[in-house]
Amino acid sequence: MWTLIFLIFLSLVLGIGAWLFFLWAVKSGQYDDPEGPKYRMLEDDEDEEFKDKKGHP
Repeated sequence: MWTLIFLIFLSLVLGIGAWLFFLWAVKSGQYDDPEGPKYRMLEDDEDEEFKDKKGHP
């Protein structure tokens, strides 16, 4: 019987921990812009530091 109580307690602790981790991720901005990176890679912005003197990357 004590094993069942321990497993219930363990599952509650893990569930609450996962929920708190999810809340932290949302509050820290991890899910602010999920669509942005796939469009950002299509933009044609070249950094000047990666070009050589002739303008080639």
